[in-house]
Amino acid sequence: MLKILLSGACGRMGRQVAALAEDEQAVIAAGVDVRSESYGAFPVYPSFSLVKEEADVIVDFSRPEGLGALLAYARVHRMPAVLASTGYNDSDLNLIREAAGEIPIFRSANMSLGVYVLKSLARQAARLLPGFDIEIIEKHHNQKIDAPSGTALMLYDAVSLPDSQPVFGRSGRTQKREKNEIGVHAIRGGTVPGEHEVGFYGPAEVVTLSHSAQDRSIFARGALRAARFLQGQAPGEYDMDALAKSMMK
Repeated sequence: MLKILLSGACGRMGRQVAALAEDEQAVIAAGVDVRSESYGAFPVYPSFSLVKEEADVIVDFSRPEGLGALLAYARVHRMPAVLASTGYNDSDLNLIREAAGEIPIFRSANMSLGVYVLKSLARQAARLLPGFDIEIIEKHHNQKIDAPSGTALMLYDAVSLPDSQPVFGRSGRTQKREKNEIGVHAIRGGTVPGEHEVGFYGPAEVVTLSHSAQDRSIFARGALRAARFLQGQAPGEYDMDALAKSMMK
């Protein structure tokens, strides 16, 4: 069984990972969370420095603020890490790149295979529909902190060109839409797990690509599969592209 050290163990996604671990031939060896609320057959510690259990890989669904301590622990213990958090800044990304020189790190703003397919299709559509206006809309529950979502930004990267300009909402704008604009819009309400839409608007026709998460379990299963994928990998950065390719072999 794959032994997992679960970071952010007491959050919504951490609990999902713990609930589904056995289905994916894994076991939670221990959890780390500032709340340190034990709820399963494994201990939950408030910091990595207190962890005594051995594990094969870290799965992280916490907050970017804890990244430094997580990577320091992973590097000391030569432990692969799956980073499923969003909201990293440039300094965080530099830390991840530096750590990836010593350990394998899997990072994705969205752990759903369906979202990976959406990104791939959106990238292809952007190439096939030159001159079309592109707008990205994302919807999430009212407890989500970051906006726009990491997935929306990932989709923007997939469809943008070197001269593209993101426009986050259009409040206060009193000018026509520029051709190089890509609108990115966030909706927050209720208990929506996650919905993403990429629209391509051309002369007299519209192409819309979308993905709707029916349940948060898809993200937990994706993270568990990423954790298994990291076993035996060389140090470096990995993402959903690498996982999808491994599944097609």
